[in-house]
Amino acid sequence: MEPEIHNFICIWISAIASSCYCYFIPKHIPSGGARLLSLFPVILLFIALPSRLTVFHLAAPTIFYLVWLANFKLLLFAFDHGPLSGHHPPLPLLHFVVISLLPIKLSQVNDSSSQSDSDPRNPSFLFAVKALLLPLIVWLYKFRQYFNQNVVLVIYCCHIYLGVELVLFITAAPIRSLLGLELEPQFKEPYLATSLQDFWGRRWNLMVPKILRPTVYFPVRSVSAKILGKEWANPAAIVASFLVSGLMHELIYYYLSRARPTWEVTWFFLLHGVCVAAEVIVKKKVLVGGWRLNRAFSGPLTLGFVAVTGSMLFFPQILRNGLDVKIIDESNMLARFVGDHLRV
Repeated sequence: MEPEIHNFICIWISAIASSCYCYFIPKHIPSGGARLLSLFPVILLFIALPSRLTVFHLAAPTIFYLVWLANFKLLLFAFDHGPLSGHHPPLPLLHFVVISLLPIKLSQVNDSSSQSDSDPRNPSFLFAVKALLLPLIVWLYKFRQYFNQNVVLVIYCCHIYLGVELVLFITAAPIRSLLGLELEPQFKEPYLATSLQDFWGRRWNLMVPKILRPTVYFPVRSVSAKILGKEWANPAAIVASFLVSGLMHELIYYYLSRARPTWEVTWFFLLHGVCVAAEVIVKKKVLVGGWRLNRAFSGPLTLGFVAVTGSMLFFPQILRNGLDVKIIDESNMLARFVGDHLRV
């Protein structure tokens, strides 16, 4: 673990230094091709840096933050769009760095002192509940050979969901206190989704739609409106956004497994993109007058569709390349590593 943590620290020091370069140099170059050219070395560096990591729990968030989120923010910054541009007065250096590298948003920190510690809406209470559930998930892995494969996949999903939530909560505390900034929420109770549009756009992995809208959805919709007409511009932009998401997931899988892509994950997102586009059209053209399916029916139908298509297209690549076993072994290893250092 020590060499891996050393690599992890060096990678993030390099990323911070690169972000400082973006603040002092490209920021003063006119937007457009010239600024994009000045940012291109940093984009290539962000693509290369995570290849030095092999531990899933360190590599996965680093790949997601640098290769996907940070690079997409830099592409927007090159044309004076996105969270790094348009601030008056300009962002301070420290704010620029953390917003460029982390899922950060500018907002006022809300005063939650009036909430009781036992209030289920209190973030501290939710953190305590999730912190207790995560070790239980890891403990269940010991008995995975007795579970149906679909049950194991559900456990994986819960592990990822709880792990990401806890990491973001822990990271948010010092950022809130030191900078007055908030981390973007990652999930919003995805198990309560009532449609695919609700699941992907408002509840699951919310950082992704926030960065895909300005980088893919809006440009594709604008171009498609001129070619296909306004009626088909929105569905085309939705499908294009899901396609890019699928390709980025394929890239993340490659970093983590070093195996040739099989494109199953891309097909998974492309399928869901087509279904979301169809859902939007049906709601607009057929379900007039605000009529909607009862959530008692639409909720399980939505989650069932995600689960079935995920077991067919999203998870096979994980199982085939042994990433599931790697995640389980690393979870136990990290638990021992933290325990040993806490005792010291």
